[in-house]
Amino acid sequence: IKDFINLHPEFVAENNALDFLSNDGGTTYNLCHFWSNFEIADMNFCRGPAYTAVFDYLESQGGFYYERWGDAPVHSIAAALFANKDQIHVFDEIGYEHFPYTHCPRDEETWRRGMCTCEREQSFGERFFRCLSSVF
Repeated sequence: IKDFINLHPEFVAENNALDFLSNDGGTTYNLCHFWSNFEIADMNFCRGPAYTAVFDYLESQGGFYYERWGDAPVHSIAAALFANKDQIHVFDEIGYEHFPYTHCPRDEETWRRGMCTCEREQSFGERFFRCLSSVF
């Protein structure tokens, strides 16, 4: 993605979340991403010039066909690069399961109030929150 950033610096938000996706400034991808099964997005953002440009760039690299790149990393790349960190909200307070992965609210009071039945120690969220910890 570093090549895209160099080609289109005009699209990159000043207070972006690139560090969520990469531990080396965009040279490599660390596999962190938002789950697209539960996301709320402004479709104007998805239809805009920045998103269109990054999608076209990624498609030109052949990874959708040859590497089976999925929608979640693509959405995450766009949000992390083009939105400011304060425009991204992580719904920690909502329990969610997409078998075999589960996210439980980390806060015990939130977990109790939500009458959650998930086991917090089994939550995939802990790996996810390690991704978030350096950025959000």
